[in-house]
Amino acid sequence: MTSYASTPGVRSRMQLQRTRDTAPELAVRRVLHSLGLRYRVDRAPLPGLRRRADIVFGPARVAVFIDGCFWHGCPEHGRRETRANPGYWSGKIARNRERDADTDLQLAEAGWAVVRVWEHEPPAEVAELVATTVAAKRGEMRG
Repeated sequence: MTSYASTPGVRSRMQLQRTRDTAPELAVRRVLHSLGLRYRVDRAPLPGLRRRADIVFGPARVAVFIDGCFWHGCPEHGRRETRANPGYWSGKIARNRERDADTDLQLAEAGWAVVRVWEHEPPAEVAELVATTVAAKRGEMRG
C-alpha cells in the first residue's frame, strides 16, 4: 500500500499518533471521575456502528468525542493548508468532518446525546457540559 506521508519521518510520526488516551481525553476523564461519574472508554456506542466514542455513558446514552484540532478541522487551530500533500489532507479532513456529522446524526436518531468538543477546550468546562448532559439524559429516562 502506498503511503500518503511526504517522507518516512512524517510516516513514522503519523503512526505514533495516539487514537485513545490522549492528554485532552485523560484530563477530561480525570475531572469526570472526580465528579463521581463512571463511563466506558473507546467504545462503539451502537452495535454495528464502526465508529468509537472517546467516552461512553451507556445507560444514559451519551457519547463524548474529543476531536483533535488538526484531524477534525478546528476553525480556530486547524491549519487551512498543509505544506506537504495539501490535496490529500484537505480531502482527508473534509471526509473526517463528514463522518463526524454522519456519526452525530446516526447516534441522535438512535436516541443518543452527542457531546463533541475540541481538544483545546478546558477540561473542567468539558466535564461540566458532559455531566449536565448525562444528568439530563438520566432525567429523561426517569420521567
